[in-house]
Order: sequence, then structure tokens, then C-alpha cells
Amino acid sequence: MPKGRVTTTRTQTTQIRTAQNTALQTTPTQGTIAPPQDRPATVRNGTNRAVAATSVENVGVQGQRQANWVVTPVTAATIANYAPGTNALKALTSLPGVMYNSADPQGLNLWGQSFLMHGFDQTQIGMTLDGMPLGNQFWSNSNGLSPSAAISSENIARMEVSASAGSEGAASTSNLGGTVQFVSRDPSHKAGGTVRQTFGSNSLFHTFVRADSGDLNRQGTRFYVSYMRNDTDKWRGGQDQFMQQVNAKLLHPIGEQSKLTAFFNYADESMQNYQDYNMDMFYHGGYHIDNLAGTRNGYETAYRLALASKGLPGGAVPAAYQKLASPYTASFYDGAGNQRQYFGGVNADLALTSRLRWSTTFYGHRSWEVGTVTSPLIASPNGAPFVEQATMPSTRRFGLLSSLTYTIANNEINGGVWYENTKFIADKRAYEEPLLSDVLSGAASPVDGMNLNSPYQTEYKQVFNTNTFVAYIQDTYHPLPSVALHFGFRSVLNNTRVGALANWETYTRTDAIAGGDGINTVKPFLPHISGQWSFLPGHQIYFDVANNVKVLPVAGYNGGASPFATTQAAYESSAASLTSETDWNYAVGYRYTSRLISGNVYAYHTDFSNRLQQISTGSPNNPYTAIRNVGGVTMNGVDAGFVLRPVKGLQLASSISYDHATYSDNVTSTTTAGIVTYGVKGQQVVAYPRLMYKGQLSYRWRDAEVHADTQFIGQRNLSYTGDEKVPSYWLTNVGARYDLTPLLNRGKARGIIQNASLVFNVYNITNQRYIATMGQNGFPMQGDYQSVVLGAPRQYFGSIQADF
Repeated sequence: MPKGRVTTTRTQTTQIRTAQNTALQTTPTQGTIAPPQDRPATVRNGTNRAVAATSVENVGVQGQRQANWVVTPVTAATIANYAPGTNALKALTSLPGVMYNSADPQGLNLWGQSFLMHGFDQTQIGMTLDGMPLGNQFWSNSNGLSPSAAISSENIARMEVSASAGSEGAASTSNLGGTVQFVSRDPSHKAGGTVRQTFGSNSLFHTFVRADSGDLNRQGTRFYVSYMRNDTDKWRGGQDQFMQQVNAKLLHPIGEQSKLTAFFNYADESMQNYQDYNMDMFYHGGYHIDNLAGTRNGYETAYRLALASKGLPGGAVPAAYQKLASPYTASFYDGAGNQRQYFGGVNADLALTSRLRWSTTFYGHRSWEVGTVTSPLIASPNGAPFVEQATMPSTRRFGLLSSLTYTIANNEINGGVWYENTKFIADKRAYEEPLLSDVLSGAASPVDGMNLNSPYQTEYKQVFNTNTFVAYIQDTYHPLPSVALHFGFRSVLNNTRVGALANWETYTRTDAIAGGDGINTVKPFLPHISGQWSFLPGHQIYFDVANNVKVLPVAGYNGGASPFATTQAAYESSAASLTSETDWNYAVGYRYTSRLISGNVYAYHTDFSNRLQQISTGSPNNPYTAIRNVGGVTMNGVDAGFVLRPVKGLQLASSISYDHATYSDNVTSTTTAGIVTYGVKGQQVVAYPRLMYKGQLSYRWRDAEVHADTQFIGQRNLSYTGDEKVPSYWLTNVGARYDLTPLLNRGKARGIIQNASLVFNVYNITNQRYIATMGQNGFPMQGDYQSVVLGAPRQYFGSIQADF
């Protein structure tokens, strides 16, 4: 064996054998061409060797499962078939029970995206990168960052999805509904480079460049540095969406079975958000209402609309808005989102003995975010009928993860700890907009949400300090080669304190926002039990049971479903009833695998307690928000699917998901009209459909591939009482790929280009009009509310890709 190369440990060998024994030929992902059995695709595994991308690497019908918990792997071979730069979470959309939505076709705009799995939303699913926690997934994230802001999708080696139960060892305090663990690619042993260039609809321009050092010494020390730039106009409205990102990774082998790695990420995003819709706008306002910045006479239109909302002279409502129930909030002048992220860590993975491994990671994260909106609810001091409001959250966190893994006889024992400290500042400011006469004369310019100056007022400011400690232990036992049993538990301790530093009553409408208080979440015993039996070749049955908790989330005033996001009076009145969300997840399944056909049936039941929801009324940019414990939720669901490979190169896949997730209790609330009881009991949970269907077709012949995929998303509840629903829709995509490598590797050019291809994709080929993301401003108890985002119409992408 070459000196310095990291070898596979006995623990890893056990896991690999388990994976090989339990692998399921899965369906291709949405927008993905699945490599057929006879001609596997190739991906890099961090060495100079190409690794066959087998069917295990594709997403599909509840795929490969390790013996210790339910895991579905998705590798770079799948992600690479999307248009470069696409959010890697989209590669999971062909999984039964998984739904990803976004306002833009790439899924990079954070305000307009959502990820749901088996009735749980993204704030209830744990996410990590190389073991480092990505935190609670919502805009103005108080303890983390989005996966797309943490790593370029081209640098992801694989994703490991644990449905329902999640994983004891995942560094997350929000994994009620499972985990998604991202693993970055290792640097290559061979010096080289990668170039991806994409062009697309709305002047999209995406560039990705990566340089690998190759081995720098006999030990195999190596690194890579990459740069990504994504620039596109919005598909509706004015202005654009821009993102750039730098990733770097260093790997230093220690002996033959240990290594030291370091990862660094820098991300910079400046994006004009798409305007939120309500259902009245969807049905009566057309598909192209948006904010007005960057459009012809945009400032004047927004200015006169704000005057009209106040009944002032000079006001005017655009003709297209006059038939809307709420025309004055249909468009704002500006609505932008900016963020800057620094994230990284150092890991030591050491083989202490042939049976004992120790892994420790130190990580840190710093972020600054700005979200702006031109609000007509407050006038500027100079008399302009609106102000520029900017929400400016910032986060500083650091943490430690450490674990030991010991293999003895038929047991693999693993235990570890995780500690994190987070300081989060929630800050909102007001900026004076100029008078219309000054803008028309050229004496002044509207406030630029991307480049803010000094505010005239701080609307509120809160500071939070959170300490999190998690410990776990687990054992995977193999009493027989065909049987695996898993036992484990985790303990969670979380404390958050909040201080109120500023409160402008004109905005908050209260004399005190939440401050001077603290909340603890203590769960000493959260068990997890699972098992798997391969009773015949190609046949497996399995079960999974787990108890999980989500600690009480942190958010600034009106910023999310957090007990701190309200007034001090509301906090004090609700504190006793707002306890941490918990659940019990139960899952059973059967799968069959052969060369011709693979199939899987997966059934689950969840008892969800103390579900917290943000109840919103009023204007979307300054709503009246209350955090309510809506009681229990009972979920019963089933996924079923198959993959058929009838002839060489052809693959057909189909899956269906049914989820009956309903609230167990009615909700009583005090309103201006008195005490009101809302008939929530028995209603399907908001934002998640009861029925989903997904189908894929792919064919490969020689160097050419084509594919088509479609998904049906059933109707979804917008209101808790179910009186306002979002209609169902079909979304269909097609694509083609041509491998240029044989053509280019001729004569003297042989070996210079490792992989080269042309890729063409069409998103939403039928030009379906549909509602994508829901609930970004919260959900109403009943009726309509401006808290949904439109999905993108038909979009085209063309890419050229090459590795050197």
C-alpha cells in the first residue's frame, strides 16, 4: 500500500458490507439521468481513481439503509446532473415524501425556498456539513446557515438522508423529522482543475472553477480551492440575484489510518426577493405582480400606491391591482436580501488502535444578513409615505464535536458529545425614503436595499445567548450476518437568554418586547431502536423507533415561531404553555432488489406533541404575530415505489406517497372579538400535501442520455382551519447530456481532459403556473394571507463542463 494513504477501518468495512447487502436500485432524481447498470457513470472519490456510480448513489424509493439507522445516500453523480449551481436539496425531490420548493429554478433565493419531509418542515429537520451543524433552517437563521450558503453544490461528495428517526450522532437540536448530512468532497491525489460554465433563461450566468493541488508530499497532503459565481435576472419584476462563494479544503494523512482535515467557506449573496402572494393575487392578479425596484417608473408607482393606502392626494392604484382585495400591499418598492457568511472547521480523525477511533471537530461561524422592504405602514420623517425597513440579524458561534468508536466482536459502539455557544443579534432599522419630487428632479435617489447608509431609527434590537450540550451513545449489534440491531439514546441540554436593547413603539405597537428572560430545554433520555433482517437474497425488512426533541427556537420580534418573537406581555402569558416540540416516530418497511426490478414499501406513524406555529394577521411586513401551541399532530403515512430496468440503458421509476397528518386539538385564541375557538382538529397540517406522485424515465445510448421526470403535488392547506387551500399541480422537467470525452481525447490531446460534457435542461416544460413555497410570513388561522411564493415558469439551461 502506498505510504500515507488512508485505509478503510474495520468499522468502515462493516458499514460498507452492510450497504452492499442492503442496497436498493433507486429511481433517478428529478432532473437526473440515472446511470444504467451496464454503463456506470464515474465520479471522483478524492483520489486519482474513478469510482463507478452505481445505483446506490441515486435517489429514489427509500434507498440504501445502514443497519444502525435509516439512511438514503445521494452522491455527486446525482447532483451533477442538475444545472450547475442548483441547490443540492433539489436532488432529494424524487424521494417519496420529500418536497422542495423555491421561487427561482436554482433554489438559491433563501426567502423563497422550503424543504419538507414526511410532514416536517425544514425547521424540524437537522442538517450538518462534515458533521458541523447548519442549524435551524429558516431565513434570519439564529444558529446556522443554509446548505447552499455553506458549500457549493459542485463540492458535495454525497448527502445522507435519515427519514423519520434521524441520527443520535447528528449535531442538531431540530431533528424531529430526520436529518440531512452533507459530506464535502476530498481533494484529489492528482493535480488538476474543473470548469463548469452555464447559461440560461433570464440572462443566467453561472461559473464554477476548482483547482486541486494533487499530492504535495509522500504522505499525500493535498488541498483544493474553488470559486463559484452565479448571476441572473429575476424571471419577474426588476433587478437581479447574485451570489459568489469560495470553498477550500485541506487533507493531511497521518500514518495509514488517520487524517487531519480543514474546511473553509465564504459566501456573499445579494438578491432581490420575489414578492409574496396571497391566493386572491394568484387568482385575480396574474402571474407577474412583483416589487417595483428596477422597473420603469417603479419608485413613482410605489410612492403613489403608498399615498393611496393613506388616502392622501396624489395617490393612485395601478389598474391591474384595483380588483384585488388588498391592493396596497400587493407590491412594495424594494424587497432585498443580502448575507455574508464565514464558516469552517478542523477535524482530526485518528485510529488510536485497530479497534478504537477518535474523531474531534472544532468549528466556527460568523454571519451578517440584511433583509429590506419598503413599508407603507410608516411614513418617513420628511413626509414620504413609506420607509425602508431593514432586518439585520448577525450570528457568532463556535463549537466542539468529539466521538469515540469501538469495534469488538459483533458490536460497533459509538459515543460522543457536542457543545456550541451562539450569540445572535436581531436588529431592525428604518431608513428615510426621499420625496418623489426630489427623485423625479434627480436631486435624490431611492434607498438602495443592497447598500444602506445610516438609519434614522432602530425599530427593535434583541440579543440572545445560547448554550447547547448534547451527549449520545449507540451500539449496532450483528447477532447473525443477516441481522442488525441498533440501540442508542441522546441527552439534550439547551439554554437561551434574551435581552431587549431597543424598542420603537411606533413599529412594535407595544411598550416592551421580549427581554430579560431565559428558557431551558432539558431532555436526558431520547431513545432510538432499529433493526434489519435480510431473510432472503434481495429481500429485507426493517423497523425504526425514536423519540426526538426540537429545542425552543430563537428569533427576533415577529421573526418566526419562537417564544421570544413576541411582546413581553405575550411572552409572559404564553411561556407556561410553550414547551419544546417532541415526537415519537415509528417506521417499518420492506424492500426487494434484483437486476430487473427494485421495490420498496415504507410505512410510518408519528405522535407529535406541542407543535408550535406562528399565527399571523395584518400586513406581511409588520404582522400581528402570536406563537401558539397548536397541540398534538398525528401522522400516518406510506411510501411505495419501484424501479424497472427492462432493457439495456432504459430505466423507469414510479413512486407514490400518502401522508395523513392532522391536528389533534382545536385552538382557542383571544381576539378583539373575544375568545374564539378555531376548528383545527382533524385538518391536514399546513403546507404539506396528503398525496404526492413522482415518475422518471431515462435512456442512455452510447455517449448520449435523455431523461424526463414529473411530480404531482396535491393540494395544501394555507390556513389551519383548511378553509383556504393551495391547488395541486404537476411539474415536469426534461434534459439531455452528451459525453464529449471520447471525442476530445484523441491524438495528442489524449488524457488532458478527464471528463467533458454538454448538458441541456428544461425546467417546468409545460409552463405550469403553481404555488411553490408557503408560510414564509406565517400561516393564518383561517382565510387568505400574503404568505406564498410563485414557482418559476419554463426555464432553459445549457452547460459545458470539463475536468482537467
